[in-house]
Amino acid sequence: MTDNSNLLSKPVASSQATGSSRRQVLQGAGALLGTLAMPAIVRAQSGPKIRVGYWPIAAGLPFYAAVELGYFKEAGVNVEVVRFAAAQQIMEGMLADRIDGCANGTGSANIAVGEIAAPGSFKIFCSNPSNLKNVLDVVIVPIASTAKTIADLKGKRIGCGPGIQNVTLAKTVLERGGATGVTVVELPIGQHVAALAAGQLDGAYTLEPTGTIGRLNGTTRLLEAGVIAKYVLGDPMAPWFGGSAALTSAFIKANPDAAKKYIAAYGKGVAYVRSKPAEARQFLKGYTAIEGALTSEVPLAAYTMYNEFTPADIAHFQKFFDLFSEKGIFTSRLMVDSMLYKG
Repeated sequence: MTDNSNLLSKPVASSQATGSSRRQVLQGAGALLGTLAMPAIVRAQSGPKIRVGYWPIAAGLPFYAAVELGYFKEAGVNVEVVRFAAAQQIMEGMLADRIDGCANGTGSANIAVGEIAAPGSFKIFCSNPSNLKNVLDVVIVPIASTAKTIADLKGKRIGCGPGIQNVTLAKTVLERGGATGVTVVELPIGQHVAALAAGQLDGAYTLEPTGTIGRLNGTTRLLEAGVIAKYVLGDPMAPWFGGSAALTSAFIKANPDAAKKYIAAYGKGVAYVRSKPAEARQFLKGYTAIEGALTSEVPLAAYTMYNEFTPADIAHFQKFFDLFSEKGIFTSRLMVDSMLYKG
């Protein structure tokens, strides 16, 4: 188990039970699933309990807003907010019945790994697509770097976030961008700017707000944005559904009414972010490292609810998943449509 000191939450005790059958599945998944994280509960409201894990990045904004604006409380559900250090740990927590769902920003491919290990375990009800317009994914370099294109990073040390989704995408972007012979280094995204400034890395495939932080403090600059849409999906404006919000199928089956109320309240959070993005930004504080001038500067992702997916959206989502099948990360081809919540 991962030591709680590695998590980003306040040290509050938790005594949630683990389902033995799901634990056996998790253990059987081996190295692909990694080490199980022990979450710490940091916030609660009244009503039927839903334990929701999140990774402290900007993409989780609809969830943060829904909590702070009382949407879940109004819906009559009790949301326990659980902060994790990595997206893969969130999936592992869901698979082991330690949490019941995840907020946006949790890697879609991480969720898919768990789905392949235990088919039918997860239902995605909202995803956060990004591209050249709605920026989440960027490649950044030190401010003094002479690199002008990704190809200029040949033979360099390039950082990326932890976990199989980040590593696979970083390697793919670098390869297709012409940067051969690179060494990819896994590092928590909160350390990317410091590592670049210290000369430990020559570049990084990272997620916002990292690029904005480096730009504002004058230590890094943007090399290219929207790289997954361009190098994986083949179109800079294509929606990359890299992060998603989901509930476990077990929770939905056991608590259908609470699940519907929760998803509806979450949808109100999405609508709020869409209609009042400037106001919504205040809720990044406390849930992420974003504060001060950064609050108004960091790019915001787009959001697609389960009943808003078009055939073209699903095709782009599927192409993203198929990359992991082609790379041998997924042991079988996973169909996106089978994972979408149907209402």
